[in-house]
Amino acid sequence: MKLVALVGMPGSGKSEVARVFESKGYKKIRFGDITDEEVGKRGLELNEQNERCVREDLRKQYGMPAYAVLSLPKIEETLKSSDVVVDGLYSWEEYRYLKDKIRGKLNLVAVWSPPSLRYKRLENRKVRPLTEQQARARDFAEIENVNKGGPIAMADFTLRNDSTLRELTDQANKILKVIK
Repeated sequence: MKLVALVGMPGSGKSEVARVFESKGYKKIRFGDITDEEVGKRGLELNEQNERCVREDLRKQYGMPAYAVLSLPKIEETLKSSDVVVDGLYSWEEYRYLKDKIRGKLNLVAVWSPPSLRYKRLENRKVRPLTEQQARARDFAEIENVNKGGPIAMADFTLRNDSTLRELTDQANKILKVIK
């Protein structure tokens, strides 16, 4: 079985790419679900400020590979019966952790879109919309504090998402053919 991890800045289209992989039989594990669940456990409103606080707290508790550490049991169990797509790898440390633990099975796919397009998408999304200012602040935090640039630079494949959903789907299907 194979593990594909998707990395990209907020609004780049990772979840759309994950849907393509799911349509081909991959089981999705979304790292952001850990944040959402923890925000709920704390009785907080689901918003950018509370999500950021939870992400930072989890990294203080589990180290920079927190989301990979917390997701590894579910990933390993799911890999016993299915290929897996991880929606939303965040950090260099998470990449290194998974690369070490899932030997030979990890393919890293970066999804890239220009910031101006991502910010428009984030403003218009139905769940957890962000203003341009919030999106830019999150970008800076993910690059400067979460070490997100490393996995994007080391990706096995990069999808450019600045056209249509159909074009993105076609690119994702090409990658699926290569890694199968």
